[in-house]
Order: sequence, then structure tokens, then C-alpha cells
Amino acid sequence: MGAERKPVEVTDATFEKFVAENGMAVLDCWAAWCGPCRMLGPIIEQLAGERNDVVFGKLDVDRNGGVAMKFGITSIPTLLYFKGGKLVDRTLGAIPKKTIEERLARLVSL
Repeated sequence: MGAERKPVEVTDATFEKFVAENGMAVLDCWAAWCGPCRMLGPIIEQLAGERNDVVFGKLDVDRNGGVAMKFGITSIPTLLYFKGGKLVDRTLGAIPKKTIEERLARLVSL
């Protein structure tokens, strides 16, 4: 039995590689002090374990301001959705798992 898939820790230094090497990727931009981020974290963990067609990453915006600045992230949590290395969507706030799943279903089929 294989190891359970978990979100990848992404930094400013590893961001480009993370996006380039994964066909469909979701990046959770968060911070330790953020209550809604702590609500969304377990959902991202669940999805990472359930989905083999999407790679999930987590980026701490307090430690990695470069990516946050590049994408104009002013509110967290923000989920950035990448396909083929390009940003194709984003969501703000602690959204329900079902909403993320519906968005992924639409984006994966594009």
C-alpha cells in the first residue's frame, strides 16, 4: 500500500517547479495566525489524499511573500488553481469542500 498523498510544502524558491511539473495543481496560500486558513487546511489535506489527478500545495505567505506579491494576494486563505503551468482560477476564503470539488471537476475537464 502506498503512502497517503499529502499537500506539498511550496516556497518562493520551489513555486515555479511545483507549477511546471504538475498538470493540475492547487496552491493553498495561508498563514499560521489565520483562523479561516486553519478551517480550510483539513479540507486541503483530505482532497490531497483523495485525488490522484490534482497535486495540492501549501504556501505560507508570511515566509514566502514573493508568490503572494506576484499574484496580488491580499486576503487569505486564497486557493490558486494552475493547469499546464498557467493560473486558471482562484478562490478566496474558507470555502466548503464540495465547492472546491465542483471547481476542480470543471477545471480538470477544460
